[in-house]
Amino acid sequence: MKTSDFNFDLPAELLAEHPSEHRDEARLMVLNRKTETIEHKLFKDVVDYFDEKDLFIFNNTKVFPARLYGNKEKTGAKIEVFLLRELDKETRVWDVLVDPARKIRIGNKLFFTEDESLVAEVIDNTTSRGRTLRFLFDGSYDEFRTKLKELGETPLPKYIKRAVEPEDAERYQTIYAKVEGAVAAPTAGLHFSKHLMKKLEIKGIDFAEVTLHVGLGTFNPIEVEDLSKHKMESEEIIIDEKNAEIINKAVEAHRRVCAVGTTTMRALETSVSSNKKISAFNGWTNKFIYPPHDFGVANSMITNFHTPKSTLLMMIAAFAGKDFIMHAYEEAVKEKYKFYSYGDAMLIL
Repeated sequence: MKTSDFNFDLPAELLAEHPSEHRDEARLMVLNRKTETIEHKLFKDVVDYFDEKDLFIFNNTKVFPARLYGNKEKTGAKIEVFLLRELDKETRVWDVLVDPARKIRIGNKLFFTEDESLVAEVIDNTTSRGRTLRFLFDGSYDEFRTKLKELGETPLPKYIKRAVEPEDAERYQTIYAKVEGAVAAPTAGLHFSKHLMKKLEIKGIDFAEVTLHVGLGTFNPIEVEDLSKHKMESEEIIIDEKNAEIINKAVEAHRRVCAVGTTTMRALETSVSSNKKISAFNGWTNKFIYPPHDFGVANSMITNFHTPKSTLLMMIAAFAGKDFIMHAYEEAVKEKYKFYSYGDAMLIL
């Protein structure tokens, strides 16, 4: 398989700048892998495709406000700092991306507040835009994290050209988000409303949760033509015993098991054993799923519409069949479905 096999023309106006007015009223394209048929629905119709004791598996990661703006000492130049991951809680050392990167060197200091209560010192270079920062803050760890939240902005993807709006803090977060650690939302889950969750519950559908902290690697373009040479960035996964057991029971009972989002699917495929059992897992994954791939847990999935040549498109092509997916995407463009983080959804059965 080559990267160019997953290219298609995506008109710029189909990239969603805003979410749908109501979470569960985004459009839903339903793909049936057996019959290779396509239906056009609304997201809230998803309830009609599942029965009692079927299982939805959600990624309960929570997005933190990862985008900060500081000023460089002496010059006062405005620098964007994107928090990627905390490396050391005690010393307050973080991996970040900086923009513009050419101005930021080891030893530079960045000031985030007028009163200089939050300052960061650049202690290392990691990649072309990557830096390691040590934050200097006179207060407890909890106060430090509170300060980061106060100053931070919802990390909307770069393709959204507008300024961050107050509603983004709520809408770029799933309603079941619990475990803070993601710098991008697991977007398939953004379509679930409290009302829809209640309807699924009333129907007797079971829920399980896994945690995969989405990193910026999810947006990284593939720079190689040969997919076997692409390296995914690592993301952290946590699956506890209780949820592993719920998932294994549904698989054993041959229920419909639905992975909500590519991040959930990645977590499941990382932690499944050769006998199709999920084990409790606490670690990191750099698993890259592309055709052909034998999926061990979920037999259905919900996902958004992805951009050309993306690793996310490759995963769903592995799940639904490449030709069928590329045909569905042609249809989506023709029918003007909205793409990407705030876009419409697809259910693959």
